Amino acid sequence: MTHGEAEAESGPVQVRGTVLTVRRVDAYYAMTVVAPGVAARFRPGQFVTLAVGGPATSMLLRRSFSIHDVRPDHGGTVEFVFSAQGPGTRWLAERRSRDIVDITGPLGRPFPVPRDPVSCLLVGGGYGSAALFALAARLRDRGCTVDFLLGASTGDRVFGALTARRTGRTATITTEDGSLGARGIVTDMMGQVIHEARTDVIYACGPMPMLRAVTALARRYDIPVQVAVEELMACGIGVCMTCVLPVVGSDGVTRMVRSCVDGPVFRGEQVRWDDAGTIPFDAFGAPGWEPRARRAAGLSGAGAAAGGPPARKDGQWRPT
Repeated sequence: MTHGEAEAESGPVQVRGTVLTVRRVDAYYAMTVVAPGVAARFRPGQFVTLAVGGPATSMLLRRSFSIHDVRPDHGGTVEFVFSAQGPGTRWLAERRSRDIVDITGPLGRPFPVPRDPVSCLLVGGGYGSAALFALAARLRDRGCTVDFLLGASTGDRVFGALTARRTGRTATITTEDGSLGARGIVTDMMGQVIHEARTDVIYACGPMPMLRAVTALARRYDIPVQVAVEELMACGIGVCMTCVLPVVGSDGVTRMVRSCVDGPVFRGEQVRWDDAGTIPFDAFGAPGWEPRARRAAGLSGAGAAAGGPPARKDGQWRPT
């Protein structure tokens, strides 16, 4: 097999898949689709996109979902979890066995896994935790120990609590209303779990505010953290630029990267969480951006030579 053939074999595919089941799981829905090509190529952390509404629909944009489970040896099925909140996801919730859906995947960069057996803490928020269970199986295959920390606003919105308790070394659950597990949010219990589990690496998936807080706490403990971001994705293939996120590269330069192709998995400490949803003034390509060497030399371009606007700080112009 040539290098090009290997790349094609590992790349995403678009297929018309048959719906096997659509089942209610507490506050969510889980759909299983027969899509052998997607299942065979899947790596934990990747996602799929689906067309919604049928052939005559006005809903042109596809919907993106993290892959929860695949069964390559059982017909090549792919399962994903979603909340029926809008017209597109409500349409999906109404599908029945043997219906046909247009599905593309697997898409995005997967979670990296350690070379050696280590202690891994998997932190999930809401149905974001669905992406963590295939990862947990992969980590256990590598000899790693897996501890779960799952949370949501209410007990029916914690996805996978029973599976976490059955398959993890430990499973800690939090809910904001105290209806399941400890009352509070995941970061309230995270320090205790880190100490007790002697955590070496953290993986997280869930709402952006949770990922930001998990990253901040992981940095306090000097533990590397890999996060799968939940950004809105309109195309899923890097064309529309709706899911861009400011991320600091290894060269120290901030770039607006596409969550769908450059992610959805990132090193947590490289994401500029405070600037998510904006284009920071010092991001590569932003208006007025200059290389660091040029700024350090005091060369600020023609604008400064002509008495242009004063220097910026923290994304805002500061008057002199």
